[in-house]
Amino acid sequence: MLWQRKRRRDPEIAPDEIFLDASNAPDFDRARFEGRLEKPLSERTFVSLFGVLALLFLVLLGRAWNLEILQGAVFAAESMHNSLEITTLFAPRGIITDRHGAVLAENVEREDGSVARRYPFPSLSHVIGYVSYPKKDAKGIYYDTSQTGVTGLEAYYDALLAGKNGQLLVEKDALGKIRSEGSIVRAEAGRPLVLSLDARLQQPFARALAAVVTNMRFIAGAGVIMDVETGAVRSLVSYPSYDANVMASGAPASVIAGYHTDIGHPFLDHAAQGVYVPGSIVKPLVASGALTDGLITPNTVIDDLGFIVIPDPYHPGKEFVYKGWRALGPVDVRKAIAWSSDIFFYTVGGGFKSQEGMGIGRLAYWYEQFGLGSPTGIDVAEEASGRIPTPAWKQATFDEPWYLGDTYFTAIGQYSVQVTPLQMARAIAAIANGGTLPVPTLLANATPVFTVIPVSPDALRVVREGMRQAVTSALASALNVPYVKVAAKTGTAQTGTRNQYDNSWVVGFFPYEEPQYAFAVVLERGPEGTGEQAVNVMRDLLDALYLADSPYVTGSDEPTAIAL
Repeated sequence: MLWQRKRRRDPEIAPDEIFLDASNAPDFDRARFEGRLEKPLSERTFVSLFGVLALLFLVLLGRAWNLEILQGAVFAAESMHNSLEITTLFAPRGIITDRHGAVLAENVEREDGSVARRYPFPSLSHVIGYVSYPKKDAKGIYYDTSQTGVTGLEAYYDALLAGKNGQLLVEKDALGKIRSEGSIVRAEAGRPLVLSLDARLQQPFARALAAVVTNMRFIAGAGVIMDVETGAVRSLVSYPSYDANVMASGAPASVIAGYHTDIGHPFLDHAAQGVYVPGSIVKPLVASGALTDGLITPNTVIDDLGFIVIPDPYHPGKEFVYKGWRALGPVDVRKAIAWSSDIFFYTVGGGFKSQEGMGIGRLAYWYEQFGLGSPTGIDVAEEASGRIPTPAWKQATFDEPWYLGDTYFTAIGQYSVQVTPLQMARAIAAIANGGTLPVPTLLANATPVFTVIPVSPDALRVVREGMRQAVTSALASALNVPYVKVAAKTGTAQTGTRNQYDNSWVVGFFPYEEPQYAFAVVLERGPEGTGEQAVNVMRDLLDALYLADSPYVTGSDEPTAIAL
C-alpha cells in the first residue's frame, strides 16, 4: 500500500527538478555558471508567436472559404465530371437530292462521332453551298456544337436541314473506363430536301460551259434551264465555281487562296447573282411589247440600211449617226428578230421619220412586265436585280438629261441595261408558254407561282416564229439539229473601256411546237470577235443529251443515265 501511494505521487514533478543546478548535477561547475540569471519568456515573444499562429489560421480560413463558398459549385461540378460526363449527340443533317434521287449532299461520320458533309457534285457547289463544322478548343472540348449552312441552299434552308443535337450521359470509373451510358436528349435528324435540279442535265451542261469558257478565253460563264410552265429549275451552272468539299473542310489552303484571286469570281453564282449587259437577246421582249401596243404589225417593214441619221437638236447642221451591225435591207419583225436588226429596233424603240417609237417609258414598262429590273424570287440568297435605265435613273446617277440615243441603245439591250441569266430564262419562258411569268424555284414539287403578262398571244406567236427563224436560217443556226426543234435568239454586248471584250449570249426554248424548257447562256468578257460562242455551249449540251438518249431531247419521260 505504501508503494502504491508513493507511485501515485511520482508523476507530480516539482519545478526545481526540471532546471539544472548544483544539487542535481554531480559534475556541476559552480564557478562557470556563477552570475547567470534564469529569466522567463517575455510577453513580446508570446505575442509574436500568437500573431504568427493567428495569421496562419486566417490564411487557412480564407482558403477554406474560397474553396467551399466561392468556388464550391465549380469544384462540385468538376468532381461530378470525374464520374459523369455529358457529350453531344450530333444530329444528322438532312440529305439533299435531285428530282430523281441522286444525292447532292450527304453525311459521313467521323471517328470522334461528329458528322461531316460530303458533296458528290462539285459543279453544283454554287447552288448547294457548304456548311461550317462544330469547333473544339485546344483541349478538344466543343465550344460550338452546331453545323451551320454558310452559303447556297445549305444556308437558305438551314432551319429545315439542321435538325437538333442531343445529349449523351456517360459514367466513368476512376480509371476513365466507361461503366454505362445513355441518351438523355435524343438527337433529331434534319429533314431531307428534294430539289428540282437534275444531275443528269447539270453535269453535261457544266462540262459544255467550262469547255467553251476555257477554250475561247472567256473569264466566266453561266447557264439556266427551267420548265416553262412551272418555273422549276432543271439546271443552274456557273463557271468557274468552287469545290464545296474544300470550303467545308477548310483545306487545302492554297486552293482556297486561289479561289479568292481568280478573276472569274468562283464564289459568285453567275446565273443568279451576276449582272450583264444583255445586248440583242432583249429584242423578242421589245417586239412583244410593240406588237401588243399596236405600234407595229406582223407585216410592218422597215428598211435596214445599216444606219440611221438623226439631226442634232442642240447643234444645227450636225447629225448623229447610229449604226447597225450590217445592212439587212427591208425586214419585218420576224426577220428583224432572226437577223437581229439594230435599225429595226432603234426605229421601233425610239421612232424614226414616220414610224412612231415606243419611247423609254413603254420600253421600261415592257422590260418590267417580263421581269427585268427586279429579283425573280428564286430561293437563292442575294439574288441580283439588274437594271432598267430611265431618265430619272440617269439624272440621279449622272446629273444628265435623257437623249434619244439613250432610248435607241436601251431598245437593243445596250447602254446601261443589266440582266441576270436567270431573269432572261424566265422572260423567255413567258414567251414560250403564252404570257405567264413563272417564279423560278429549286424545290421539287413546289406549287407553281406566276403572274400574267398583259401581252397579246398573237404577238407572242409572231415572236416565237422569229426566234425559230433564227435557228433555221439565221444567226442561231448552230442549234438547227434534227432531233429537237429549238427556237433561239443570240446576242453580243461589247464591254471594257474600249469595247475590247465581248459578252456572248443565247436564249431560247425547246421543243418549238410544245415548249417545255427555256434556257439562257452567257459567256463573260471574251476576246473581241467571240460574241457568237454561247450557241456552241447549247449545241454541245444538246448533242450530249441526244447521244445519251436523254428525255430532254427525245421526249421520253424516263430518266436516262448520262456519264457524270
